[in-house]
Amino acid sequence: MSQGFVRAWLVAVTLWSAAGAPAQPAAPAGAPIPLALVEALSGPFGNAGEAVWRNLQWAVERVNARGGVALPGGRRPLALRRFDSKGQAEEAIALLRGALDQGVGFVLQGNSSAVAAALIDAIDKHNRREPARRALLLNYSAVDPVLTNERCSPWHFRFDAHADMRLAALVDVLRDDPELRRVYLLNQDYSFGQHVARRAREMIAAARPDIEIVGDELHPMGRVKDFLPYATKVHASGAQAVVTGNWGQDLTQLVRAARDLGLPLHFYTFYGNALGVPAALGDAGVGRVLAVAEWHPNLGDAASEAFYAAFRRRFPDPRDDYVHARMQLLVEMLVTAIERAGSVEALDVARALSGRSHDGAAFGGWHGGTMRADDHQLQQPLVVSVMDRAGRPGVRNDVEGSGYGFRTLRRFTAAQVAQPHACRMAWPAATSP
Repeated sequence: MSQGFVRAWLVAVTLWSAAGAPAQPAAPAGAPIPLALVEALSGPFGNAGEAVWRNLQWAVERVNARGGVALPGGRRPLALRRFDSKGQAEEAIALLRGALDQGVGFVLQGNSSAVAAALIDAIDKHNRREPARRALLLNYSAVDPVLTNERCSPWHFRFDAHADMRLAALVDVLRDDPELRRVYLLNQDYSFGQHVARRAREMIAAARPDIEIVGDELHPMGRVKDFLPYATKVHASGAQAVVTGNWGQDLTQLVRAARDLGLPLHFYTFYGNALGVPAALGDAGVGRVLAVAEWHPNLGDAASEAFYAAFRRRFPDPRDDYVHARMQLLVEMLVTAIERAGSVEALDVARALSGRSHDGAAFGGWHGGTMRADDHQLQQPLVVSVMDRAGRPGVRNDVEGSGYGFRTLRRFTAAQVAQPHACRMAWPAATSP
């Protein structure tokens, strides 16, 4: 075992002990199990990629601090490696090849459905050509439903709720606003944003046929520097609310432009609870910005509070405050599957992971789930929350040191947001789990 790894392990033990875990676990002695994060870690969405890195890094540290992954030959640590795709599918494919050549069997990606689709295709082809070096794609954020429907794969597992699941929760809350009559749809112009626009229109029409869609616009992804013209169009339309799947800088700049115009809009978002959005809006967002997620820091139970406090001790800088419980779940379920399979071979792990459940106790107990065997889409609870000032009832914790947090509006069970699928899983011959 290298001196560098020993130092990293000791750091992880110290951090895990500081978070309240039992001290001095047995050191993992075997060769590290490599995980490759292929993500945009620079460019317009670099902040979102770095948030992913912190969450996965912490999840890996937690596993290693308790002794690593138990395998028949002895315990082995996880080793997370960074590959900066800059958000480009071509770059991601090139990096994937490099990771596979280095012996990586587990690839993690999520901050683009277009990139995820390209990686799924590439891994499918690789696994057919080289069955002795198969790999899995573990997806934490790419939420275009097609990835677990028509383009599903035995080598792809999604740990985030897909767009239709998230929209089902948001539209259920939107439906109960009796004052809402006019909605504007504004989304990024790629597969995910196009899907959100189409399905939001359909779901709103089914839930509230009296609501008028007064605008439906797609904008270039990651290339708009000034959203004021878009906010001006929203204002001219008479819209009372915007439904958007935007994320990263595209969302932050959109809500900032709306604030600068003084628009009294409600934002129904997938990702409006961090990455600068609350700070950009300030008081203008109180009671107006809604977000749907698998977890948030103000669920109110003791286990969630302890989980969040441990994350903040690990990353005390307020700018690093964006917890993704689903990324903790991804790592925990991967470890469980490897241990159940007694192997790091991709097919063995895929069979062990397909159809399995996790209670989520390691990160608050709220966010557990079941990896549906039919399509490899995690079935999980969701929560819709609304922005409010920190310190108000239900808002014990703010986000990113902004002075604003999110208060729970409604919780949904996994069954309430479950969606049908069109997947026809094509496992290798005689390997269906």
